[in-house]
Amino acid sequence: MGIVRHQSIKNSISFYVGMIFGAINTVIIYPNVFKDYPEHFGLIQIILAYAIVVSIFTTLGIPKTFLRFFPAIKEKGQLYFLSLITPLFGFLIALFVYFVFKEQLFELLNASELLKENAFYIILLVFFIGFYDVLTSISRSFLSAATPVFINEVFLKFYSMFVLILHWFGYIDFTMFLQIYLFGYLLKFGILLFIQIINRRFYFYFSFKDLQLKEMLSYGLYVLIGSFSTILVTRIDMMMIGSLLDLKQVAFYTVAFFMGNAIMVPAKSIAAISIPLIAKSLAEKDLQNIQLLYKKSAINQLIIGGVFFLCIWINIDEVFSLLPEKFHAGKWVVFYIGFAQLFNIATGLSGEIIINSEYYRYSLYTSVFLVFVTIATNFFFIQKYQTIEGAAIATALSILLFNFIRLIVLKVKLNIQPFSLKTLYTSFLLFGIYFLLTYLLPIFGYAILDIIWRSIVVFIIFLPLVLYFNLSDDISEIFHELKTKIFRSNNS
Repeated sequence: MGIVRHQSIKNSISFYVGMIFGAINTVIIYPNVFKDYPEHFGLIQIILAYAIVVSIFTTLGIPKTFLRFFPAIKEKGQLYFLSLITPLFGFLIALFVYFVFKEQLFELLNASELLKENAFYIILLVFFIGFYDVLTSISRSFLSAATPVFINEVFLKFYSMFVLILHWFGYIDFTMFLQIYLFGYLLKFGILLFIQIINRRFYFYFSFKDLQLKEMLSYGLYVLIGSFSTILVTRIDMMMIGSLLDLKQVAFYTVAFFMGNAIMVPAKSIAAISIPLIAKSLAEKDLQNIQLLYKKSAINQLIIGGVFFLCIWINIDEVFSLLPEKFHAGKWVVFYIGFAQLFNIATGLSGEIIINSEYYRYSLYTSVFLVFVTIATNFFFIQKYQTIEGAAIATALSILLFNFIRLIVLKVKLNIQPFSLKTLYTSFLLFGIYFLLTYLLPIFGYAILDIIWRSIVVFIIFLPLVLYFNLSDDISEIFHELKTKIFRSNNS
């Protein structure tokens, strides 16, 4: 767990710095830059949503296949060759489909004129996002998850902030802004590729003779459909808002969704380095270590994500008071998405364990089932409410159902589960602090001041209680290590 903890700390720094940049961009800069043209903001999000979904298809399951088989394969050069030639083949298929069936796709998606005019950017992004995922898997296989995380979470968001400011102050028009903004995805791909080359992390043997191609292709197919389904579940709400409502509503939903989804940051940082360790433990059939990783990741994610959700929801009115009035419709979107994601991260590394185990097929079955559920619920609730809250309710229900099914699979097949009495104590603690502070903390009427001081109070109360009750061994150990270092430096 030491490797996970130290790598997670490094990743967390990048994730949290990136979250700060992302929060400034999404909650402050985007709404103000596009307050007169929110459809432009919506267009950016729709382009990214479609590009991410399609890129999952074009990689054909290679990123997770690479991580799964990397420890066992001796001839790495053949695996590197397979991992780069396969996504290229997938991209060429996507390119062919776009040019041949473009008009039919526009009609099926009920695409707006603005989206039609800029649809080719989706295809360009598909290439760079897909291959970036492959390079990320290569980096993670060497237990070096920090580099791609930094590039994706810090560099890209800082770059986006810079380009947004240029557009905000009128130095570039929207067309030029969109081109420079999307160029950032090419740039991050180029940087990560250069880093892998100078570190000599891959080389090529133009052969597949030593690879277990049948097993790998079978695994890759299941991963492809499972990953495609999972990503589609997380993006279908935005796509259907764009199709059933309009691009303006996509912009409003994006801001609120970001706030609710922000608590996923600790889960990303832990999962980024845990995947190779899970694959190794499963290959060695070390269920005891898997159970340890599972429970520790779950309680750590619940504690960190819980305090973030608490800070967000206790300040929700003040946060929305900082936004242009058009964006105020998203308050309950934050709650629905935030609560669902809190349950998601409280289940720990469920998805990572399933996808790297012999029961990876269940990831496919549950994901495909959830695609149909998510599409049906989004269609029903968006049509019923004609607001972005309908999409949030549908997405939250899908997330809850998805994680509940994964818990059942792991309990039945591996007899492991992530919960303990500490999970219950942490939940009670979060609810108790929320209801206590809601009634006791005064509001001064200055939004930024209220957000800062109320959040500080939450941390001051919550974290000492976490340490006092020893709810997380890792957090307690980190605290004691820091305390020891501080005392040593003072004594010296």
